[in-house]
Amino acid sequence: MRNDKKNIVVELSIQFSLGIISFSEILRNQRHFDLASQVFRIGTSIGANIHEAQNAESLVNFTHKFKIAAKEANEVNYWLELCERSKHLPSSDLKQELKNLIQLISKIISTSKKKLFAIKSGDNNSVKEEFSNYQIDTFSN
Repeated sequence: MRNDKKNIVVELSIQFSLGIISFSEILRNQRHFDLASQVFRIGTSIGANIHEAQNAESLVNFTHKFKIAAKEANEVNYWLELCERSKHLPSSDLKQELKNLIQLISKIISTSKKKLFAIKSGDNNSVKEEFSNYQIDTFSN
């Protein structure tokens, strides 16, 4: 991973994971052990996949890792929604943070797919940089 520029999606995923860790601890303290483990595993895997994507072997691999992160984000959204709607579970204030992360992940996937399509169709003018030189600001425009 390049360290010369702040990577927004990596930072957001770390912040979200820290929030998930805290919320999982609340669930554990209230003796909701199974749910705490599930929320912890799924919630922190978003950031793990985003981190893994930073050293992807190809644009295809990069996109795949972000698709996995998107799936995990949708799943943790489900669990947080259950907590919010249940009378027996604590709710979390992580939903807006998750929504922002999902939007950014979706934008990255969309941009990556466009770049892949350009490469496959032979439009090399639109893909001038090597994959290893991509920074997150390339995707967030």
